[in-house]
This record gives sequence, structure tokens and C-alpha cells, in this order.
Amino acid sequence: MSEALNELAAHIELKRPNDVVATEIAFGELNVTVTLAGLVDFVEFLRVDNNCRFSTLVDITGVDHPQRPARFDVVYHFLSMYQNARIRVKVAVREEDFVPSIIEVHPSANWFEREVYDMFGIIFSGHPDLRRILTDYGFRGHPLRKDFPTTGYTEVRYDEALKRVVYEPVQLTQEYRQFDFLSPWEGAKYILPGDEKQGAKQ
Repeated sequence: MSEALNELAAHIELKRPNDVVATEIAFGELNVTVTLAGLVDFVEFLRVDNNCRFSTLVDITGVDHPQRPARFDVVYHFLSMYQNARIRVKVAVREEDFVPSIIEVHPSANWFEREVYDMFGIIFSGHPDLRRILTDYGFRGHPLRKDFPTTGYTEVRYDEALKRVVYEPVQLTQEYRQFDFLSPWEGAKYILPGDEKQGAKQ
């Protein structure tokens, strides 16, 4: 399998030298890092080239690297049932960059790109309907960014008096934020069922 992936990597580098930044084989899959400008043409090449035929888009996701100038990686997973192989395509993106949509090549990218936009705030140019898909339309922020607070910014509840859902700022007491980092079982003030048997054996 590794030999076949090495041959595939060499073929891709030979055919698309201007698009490919780097290749590597990890966990039995070929990883290819490509340029942002060449992304759509490269994805089309993967679909139609006889040695590739990666006709199935499995997933699109993002990875946040806040310390990098190119903060995000947009990661595409493709499957070739003809070659019995998978490939992972990565493109590095700055926070202000627009990523070209690949909907024209893979229509199934529609909801995947919306999810990446919702979770990371990455904008896909050319997308016909780029809006949130997992969070509410009025949601603030992008939950999978590393700088998004684990408590979020707002909480939602149903108000019986108003007979509607209301949004309120998150208000947590300082005591709640001070964790003792003990496991739930350490420092317990009560005896759990069965603990008395341990003392009887000694």
C-alpha cells in the first residue's frame, strides 16, 4: 500500500507541480498540501485523472493554529473507489483569506463548507448560500476556534413569563471557574456503595 501511495504522490507532483506544496504519507493515507490559488483546479484534477479518480468527497474540516500567520488549515478528504485509496488535501489560509468553493466540482461540498464557515469563520468565495448550519443565525463567534471561550458568550432559555426563547449573556460566578482539578471520586465526603467491603477485608 505504501508503495502505491508513493507512486501516486510522485504522479501528482509530476502532473501538478505548481499546485503542490508538499506531500507525505501518514497513517496509511497520502497527505497533499496545495496552494490556495490552485485548490479548485487541483481538486478537479484528482477527480478526472485516470491514475487518481478521487470521485467521492468524504469531508471538509478546519484546523486552527492561532500562532501561525496562516492561521487555519482547510482539510479535504477524498476517496477513490476505483483505486481503493484515500487522500487528504490541505490548504493553509490566513484569517482574512477567501477560500474558493469547490461546489462546482463536488456539489456535496455545500453543507461541508457551511459547517467550516460556521465553526471556524472561514469564508468560501463562490458559495451560493454561505450561512450558519449548526448554530443559530444570531450566534456570536465560531466555536471551534481555539480562542472561543468554553462557556460561550450567551445562554439560551425559555422564559415562561414571556412565552418565548430569550438570549442572555453568560454569567458565571467566580467560584464556578475555580476548578480543583480533582477527579469526581477524590475528596468525596460520602461513602460509595461497596466501599464498606474494602474496609472489612483489612
